[in-house]
Amino acid sequence: MYLVVFRNRKRADINGADYSAAANRMEERARAQPGFLSFKSFAADDGEVVAISEWESEAAARSWGRDQEHAMIQGRGRSEWYAEYTLLAGSPDRIHRFP
Repeated sequence: MYLVVFRNRKRADINGADYSAAANRMEERARAQPGFLSFKSFAADDGEVVAISEWESEAAARSWGRDQEHAMIQGRGRSEWYAEYTLLAGSPDRIHRFP
């Protein structure tokens, strides 16, 4: 398993409908990628959003990162939507499950 955690804060002046449409399109495309396992997104009270995607392998996650449409949307994110972001990626050293 390979995890990608995307923490972000959006600019105050973004076009929310435009952003939502692009985000929904990217989730749809990611789910169709080989090696995709899951995606969830959470918003904190302070405005930070944390999105977590799980992939079968690092290669699968990196392939998604190089997807042409995804790369274009990433550029729009930097120029139009995000005030800041941090991307963390890697394979967990330990995984605990219950039950």
